[in-house]
Amino acid sequence: MTGLNRRAFVAAATGVIATPYLSRKAFADDTIKLRCSLDTAPSHPRNQAISDYLGKLEEASKGKIKTELFQSGQLFADLNVTKALLQGQVDMASPGTWTMTGLVPDVDFCQLPALYSPAVEVYRRCSDGAPGEHVNKQLAAKLRSHILGQWLELGNENWYTTKKEIRTLDDLAGLKIRSPGGAGISWRIAFVHGIPNVTPWPNVPLALSQGTFDGFVSSDESVNSAKLYEAGVKYSYADHQFYANYIPMVSDAFWSKLGEPDRKLMRDVWQENIERYRAMSTKSQADARKTMQANGVTFVDPPPEQVAADRKRMIAAQADLIRDTKLSPEIVKLVSDTVGSHS
Repeated sequence: MTGLNRRAFVAAATGVIATPYLSRKAFADDTIKLRCSLDTAPSHPRNQAISDYLGKLEEASKGKIKTELFQSGQLFADLNVTKALLQGQVDMASPGTWTMTGLVPDVDFCQLPALYSPAVEVYRRCSDGAPGEHVNKQLAAKLRSHILGQWLELGNENWYTTKKEIRTLDDLAGLKIRSPGGAGISWRIAFVHGIPNVTPWPNVPLALSQGTFDGFVSSDESVNSAKLYEAGVKYSYADHQFYANYIPMVSDAFWSKLGEPDRKLMRDVWQENIERYRAMSTKSQADARKTMQANGVTFVDPPPEQVAADRKRMIAAQADLIRDTKLSPEIVKLVSDTVGSHS
């Protein structure tokens, strides 16, 4: 075989071998991996909603977006997941508003006294309206992330204790109370003369059983999904002190990998399902309370006049809350206008 023919043969052979390889590589490159981190258990309504969303997204994208969900804090606790989003260590998360107040103080607007024990429809006018939009813009810029759409609701947050039954806010004085995070919740704990403690959620069962704190702020479903009645929870003071929400976001690094049709698909799939996810959370909270009662947890529901009196006390101290939480005058006005015009 001449040198020329040999070169032609090698080139031809190389072409035959390379073509399938390039085809496979192009196919592999066409798949975009999305890694999502949650720190709650698989039975938690947030996990169920996000898992459902990721499955529907994968199906709607015909497998182009390949999703992977890490649960129970396998990758990050919510208190740390925003840093992971910034650093590109994870593509998607849905942290609670209370975990991001150090980065965007205005996300703590739900702690304002006007929203103490709110009617759900009133709170939604804030989260889905001007206050929520104001917060979303700040989060998107600060976290270099894209907010998928309306917030995922968890529900009403209450007080839970191990040894002392709480019948009024005054009964919390002197107790060590675990906060999920955020200056607003710590302010309220201090307001009732409790001692704030911040412990990441995955560490709560052990800390609770060891007596690290006497009580904590959470929701019925979060307590139930973590089976904290097995770790010592015996009482709940159900004052519905704030309405908790998770904010679905993906990192700009991931968003930049998508074309506009895929971005629209992610937003549309979320929008098509968010009302159902919210309804799922509402039902799970009601079911969780029944399960907790069946496991020996006693609930105290303060009468409306007591809630109104406590709200009035908090309003009188609102200047301190605003100072401690660093809420901007703009968010305070937006909430006041939104709640006031629909009260």
